[in-house]
Amino acid sequence: MTQSNVITGVVSPPRQVLRQHGRSFHFASHILGPRHADRGARLYAFCRHLDDLADEATDIEAANTALATTRFALNTGYASDPVVTDFIALASETDMPLQPALHLIDGLQQDLKNVALTSKAELIRYAYRVAGTVGLMMCCVLDTHKADALPHAIDLGIAMQLTNIARDIGEDARMGRRYIPGPWIDNASAQDIQEPSPALQTHLKAATKRLLDLADRYYASGEAGLHFLPARARLAILVASRVYGAIGQDIAKHDYRSWDRRARVTGPKKGRLALGSMGAFLATDRLKRLAVRHDPHLHDSLKSLMKPHDARTGVHD
Repeated sequence: MTQSNVITGVVSPPRQVLRQHGRSFHFASHILGPRHADRGARLYAFCRHLDDLADEATDIEAANTALATTRFALNTGYASDPVVTDFIALASETDMPLQPALHLIDGLQQDLKNVALTSKAELIRYAYRVAGTVGLMMCCVLDTHKADALPHAIDLGIAMQLTNIARDIGEDARMGRRYIPGPWIDNASAQDIQEPSPALQTHLKAATKRLLDLADRYYASGEAGLHFLPARARLAILVASRVYGAIGQDIAKHDYRSWDRRARVTGPKKGRLALGSMGAFLATDRLKRLAVRHDPHLHDSLKSLMKPHDARTGVHD
């Protein structure tokens, strides 16, 4: 139940990792019961650890080697890394398939290449790998194993990742990464985005709005599946969804400009969103219990990953 820092070797408790790096999720985790909050922090610590392996390694080869080592550990069930060891234990405790974690590694290894996405379909597949997979794993953490819940969990993860991309356009560009599909911005490069021309600024604003509009469709689908979760988890995930959605609202408020600023949600704003979410939860809880059919078109881009006969994973390569 620990989180290691790949630079210093320091090991930190999962709750501390969540508090330091996952502020929106840490805020929402207070609503969960102790067992689910602890499991959620352990899952976050593992995902953060994978991010650090990719982002903090000395070079691309070292990062790929570290991620490949983790992949081998997941496939064999044995790890020398305490964070990976704890995740394997968590997966066993919660009957969690490991395939989503392997897909997460796929996404992180994709980040190590020259990132310049070319289509909406490629964008959605990337968002699935690095975030939709986390939604699948969270279902197990929250004791939700119904097959009908999984597509909605994937969609909430995709929505949050699309919000991240919209928020971090400038930061990603400075790292040589361009997640906005090229045709949306006249195939501008990451270098172009760092100091965009007036014409490119217009394209970036339109593309950012397009990202957030697309995210809204996936947020709606994610929230439509909340009735599958236990009551406290349902409210906690609703709060996390609304807090994350507010990042997009802040971007829109600033004319969809995010190449030279980073949107944030303040503490008081989070408090208001939590209260509003609680009101929405109480007002619509009965409706949330009704079956909601998932829109399969949201997963058109994921058909190459889908494995219909395996409801526990939802996807495969």
